[in-house]
Amino acid sequence: MKQIIEQISADVDSFKADSLEELEALRIKYLSKKGEISELFNQFRDVPADQKREIGQLLNQLRDKAQQKINNLKEQVELKKQEADKLDLTRTPEPIALGTRHPLSLVKNEIIEIFSRIGFVVADGPEIEDDWHVFESLNFPPEHPARDMQDTFFIEKHPDILLRTHTSSVETRVMTTQKPPIRILSPGRVYRNEAISYRAHCFFHQVEGLYVDKNVSFADLKQVLLYFAREMFGENTQIRLRPSYFPFTEPSAEMDISCNICGGKGCPFCKGTGWVEILGCGMVDPNVLKACNIDPDVYTGYAFGLGVERITNLKYQVKDLRMFSENDVRFLNQFK
Repeated sequence: MKQIIEQISADVDSFKADSLEELEALRIKYLSKKGEISELFNQFRDVPADQKREIGQLLNQLRDKAQQKINNLKEQVELKKQEADKLDLTRTPEPIALGTRHPLSLVKNEIIEIFSRIGFVVADGPEIEDDWHVFESLNFPPEHPARDMQDTFFIEKHPDILLRTHTSSVETRVMTTQKPPIRILSPGRVYRNEAISYRAHCFFHQVEGLYVDKNVSFADLKQVLLYFAREMFGENTQIRLRPSYFPFTEPSAEMDISCNICGGKGCPFCKGTGWVEILGCGMVDPNVLKACNIDPDVYTGYAFGLGVERITNLKYQVKDLRMFSENDVRFLNQFK
């Protein structure tokens, strides 16, 4: 019997189980009433008297060893089952690739950071707006021909509700709720009903700035824009202002910067001129101040607006605007 006990003890040492069903099969085979270890206890009565003490101790040790081994295996199987239950089979397989900020977000945040150094604070507003905030308060009366400059998405059955065509609507909301001095930036997405191509899209992003206070002049505007251009594109950047027209500013101007690719010498990107247009600007029209209940005889102000996609193109030389909204990972990975 002693040899049988040693053989079963070796079997216990080799116990393995990957499920509770396999464990139960081991328990039945060795520890049930008809199991092999129980059978040895039944045969114990036939052991010679001088061997009973030794064999009895070995049998008890074998039974305890088998029970302990099965208990330990049960804990391991249950722990594995708990870990398996926590496994999310819908997760991306390891290693999980780290993402990065979108290039438009990188540039927008840089623009905000540059202007925040000189006191501009961010203001936000709704993308679905009413006609008064988008047009009428900004010197676009219903019959004004400048409305033809904006290809607008109107909300069906609500002709006075539309998707904002510029973030200037945020500026009118601020001017009607706050007293000067006002110094804000209004970044955000805007919408225009345009055909989608490599150079145009039906939605894009703007950052507009507004400063209203006493004795604000065009010279103040010029210095702020020169500061921005050199912080964004380098200290050797030059600017020039060309007369233009916007309904909400008078006088108005377009601002160009010296081409940051060729240094102003002329290249295909700047079409050989050495200059690249980046924004529009001007002094806030007195009619806009009046519409927002600000006295134009006491206060003056300037405003400017730039397209984030335009600045991003200049910094990273992205030639197709559609790439910014297609979520192509190969494109986005370049900005890690």
